[in-house]
Amino acid sequence: MDHTAGGYSPDENSPVIGVLEKIREEVAGLSGGRVADYIPELAHADPGAFGIAAVSAHGRSYCVGDTGHAFTVQSISKPFVYAIAVEQLGLDVVHEHVGAEPSGEPFNAISLDERGRPENPMINAGAIVTTSLVESAAPAKRFERIRSVLSEFAGRELEVDEDVYRSETETGHRNRALGYLSLAGGVLVGSVEDAVQDYFRQCALSVTVRDLAVMAATLAVGGVNPVTGDRVVSQRTARHTLSIMSSCGMYDRAGEWGLRVGIPAKSGVSGGILAAAPGAFGVGVFSPPLDEAGNSVRGVAALERLSDDYDLHMLQMPAEPPSPMHSVTRDGTRLEVRLRGEIDFLAAEQVVSRLAEAIDDSRVKSVSVALERVSGLSDAARGLLAAELTELADAGVDATVSDPRGVREP
Repeated sequence: MDHTAGGYSPDENSPVIGVLEKIREEVAGLSGGRVADYIPELAHADPGAFGIAAVSAHGRSYCVGDTGHAFTVQSISKPFVYAIAVEQLGLDVVHEHVGAEPSGEPFNAISLDERGRPENPMINAGAIVTTSLVESAAPAKRFERIRSVLSEFAGRELEVDEDVYRSETETGHRNRALGYLSLAGGVLVGSVEDAVQDYFRQCALSVTVRDLAVMAATLAVGGVNPVTGDRVVSQRTARHTLSIMSSCGMYDRAGEWGLRVGIPAKSGVSGGILAAAPGAFGVGVFSPPLDEAGNSVRGVAALERLSDDYDLHMLQMPAEPPSPMHSVTRDGTRLEVRLRGEIDFLAAEQVVSRLAEAIDDSRVKSVSVALERVSGLSDAARGLLAAELTELADAGVDATVSDPRGVREP
């Protein structure tokens, strides 16, 4: 069992390990579902295999169960290839070729919108189109580009399971048909067979449940792999990818998933599910038996339990917004405000409301804002604070900022 990441080795008795083990024990006995067999090679999977892994925003990993068991990534590759295309071409260009709406239909359905685009990048038709958009030095090297970037997400080199790849290419005629429909609609780029073959290869990349957790964590923390420290995609691309996952990642169960679990996720027919709780954890689950929608029965149950018991639903609200102010001190005519943590627009709104009180208090002649404890300042927060400091100056208040770490730098 591998509990290591980024040089950090959690104790076997870590409370996080205990949480995951408890959930695994609670859902391991669930019956129902069946192993996918429409790709013949997948039919050989062990239905009893079950592993859970979580990787924190700081790169610490926690794994229980069959975490060394290798399986193919299948449709879990889709959000990452979408991220590559968005990073290369931009959101608007990508969505000239593929939509962004939940299809409400099975993953392999013929699901095209009124413009001839596949409904979204998470169904097979949309994923094949997205794969066709990926740019490389030469068309023949497109898959190597895909493999390389997915390896960066995982933090290690991923390789193709050749047996599964052959099985997919020998039986994937429906995917070829979806490719030709997209070509007829004018949205697939290049050769259908080339796009489909690269799609089969990306689905046949071999991963472990810990790989899924690292990949999810990379999206969850804004595109930087928390284990390697390498930026893989921009923060904006990571946000776009999580958005598509939250609405379309669980096929025609996306609405139910959003209601009960509320974590952006993507499933695959080999039995894996990847879930990315923004700013918190990446989670990977593997158990081959699938429900009628193609999602892992035990994986869905485990993630529902994890979200519900440990407040990981993305719409979970704190009882009270955390204060961005470390301290506020008044010394005669001088007001000093010391800030802390990540300052976004909402945090900045709390700060400027407090600073505005200085304008209403004629005794305050100077205001100092200290950013020594601030770890990040968003562009929106920077603009709001700058406007308030200008307003203070216009009112005759001497307003200064102490910023030794340069967090205000663009």
